[in-house]
Amino acid sequence: MKCVLALDQGTTSSRSILFDHAGNIRAAAQKEFKQIYPRPGWVEHDPEQIWQTQQFTAKKAMHEAGVHCEDTVALGITNQRETVVVWNRKTGEPVYNAIVWQDRRTADFCAKLKTDGLADTFHKKTGLFLDPYFSGTKIRWILDHVDGARKQAERGELAFGTIDSWLIWKLTRGGAHITDVSNASRTLLFNIHTLQWDSELLELLDIPPSMMPKVRSSSEVYGTVNKFLCECGVRISGMAGDQHAALFGQACFEPGSSKNTYGTGCFLLMNTGSEAVTSNNQLLTTLAWKRGKEINYALEGSIFIGGAVVQWLRDEMGLIQKASDISKLAAEVPDTGGVYFVPAFAGLGAPHWDPAARGTLIGLTRGTGKAHIARAAQEAICFQSLEVLRAMEKDCGTPLPSLRVDGGASVDNLLLQIQADLLQVPVERPAMVETTAFGAAALAGLAVGFWESTDEISNVRKTDRIFEPSISKDEAESRFARWKQAVERCKNWENGT
Repeated sequence: MKCVLALDQGTTSSRSILFDHAGNIRAAAQKEFKQIYPRPGWVEHDPEQIWQTQQFTAKKAMHEAGVHCEDTVALGITNQRETVVVWNRKTGEPVYNAIVWQDRRTADFCAKLKTDGLADTFHKKTGLFLDPYFSGTKIRWILDHVDGARKQAERGELAFGTIDSWLIWKLTRGGAHITDVSNASRTLLFNIHTLQWDSELLELLDIPPSMMPKVRSSSEVYGTVNKFLCECGVRISGMAGDQHAALFGQACFEPGSSKNTYGTGCFLLMNTGSEAVTSNNQLLTTLAWKRGKEINYALEGSIFIGGAVVQWLRDEMGLIQKASDISKLAAEVPDTGGVYFVPAFAGLGAPHWDPAARGTLIGLTRGTGKAHIARAAQEAICFQSLEVLRAMEKDCGTPLPSLRVDGGASVDNLLLQIQADLLQVPVERPAMVETTAFGAAALAGLAVGFWESTDEISNVRKTDRIFEPSISKDEAESRFARWKQAVERCKNWENGT
């Protein structure tokens, strides 16, 4: 039995999944790792722990499937994207914890860059906004705040990478310092039109070019797993940021096709083909993937807090014992009782981009119970997604015909029904919801001929259920209008206005 191994390195856990030629999961393993919160708004990970958990899950999945390395035709990587690791090239040791995409410590620096009139410069070249979400300002922070880091970087001794680069460095024992176009396009340092690290942007953030990895396509043979880790030298041949991999795994190969991944955050991407569409509605223009000479771009809306709001209800508020309890609790009431929840714990992403926004629970009455709050939390995930999809429709000039969904929370029938009701279009869930990992596997498998074409990938994908709207358009619009009022209440809270 031949398989492709996908390493799916996420924000809260590392996973490894083996796929056979029919796209079936032969085995999967997952291990959580520690979340580090040194200060309010700061989020870090231990890079070595990420590597250890990823190694553990890969070995466990292969053992459970009875698959040996000689039966593994390729390895693909998908990863949390904007998270930053800086390490010493000689020792391979990180100089600081990984700074996670959710981290807000560079908000003031981003605000200064905007005040200096540099927002358009970054936006035109990268398709991104000046926000702490992206990698570039995190790299600058490490160089400015870790003793000796800047001098080491200027001597060419330090390497920067997003998590994909870190994993490939470890897999090859320092033999490859690379990334792909999708991950590079999330750094604020990569010109998405020239497909090169941009010297002006590197200079503006005072980041030595020697730190940067080489940028490769998303589907090619990059090298092999070091024989110290794997005697057979499995080929590493696919790499994409998690949301780009999910778009590929959902077979969204045609312009206009869209998906939403319900994970820690929510990430909506629309394939725009070979055109880098500039958004007039605060969306990001990003590289979807590159295969051979073919380049696909996408519009993206990033929602910082999606499934994380359910974790918050479980861990901090104690309203549920496990994440899957949210749907049962929310179903105890027919509606939220007028409660609206804006989970802006880390600011607001698209289409607002307000790092000073903070979480708001509004409309509470003496009769409000935990079921109402649970349902409001589910609606919050769907309302945020609706806002982004409306913005995409405006940018593209055509209504969205349907939405493909995936991610951990997409198993929740009530959540997807609420999404279909509010969006007023069908919501389509695949039979195999691990589309992020499958996207990485597909990119890797295509590079080595395990699959011959994207048509084969499309045929592998099967639909589990389609959720149709069950409320009127007028009711959906009325609830959406009320939600937008709640959003306005939470904006700029951190700044005292």
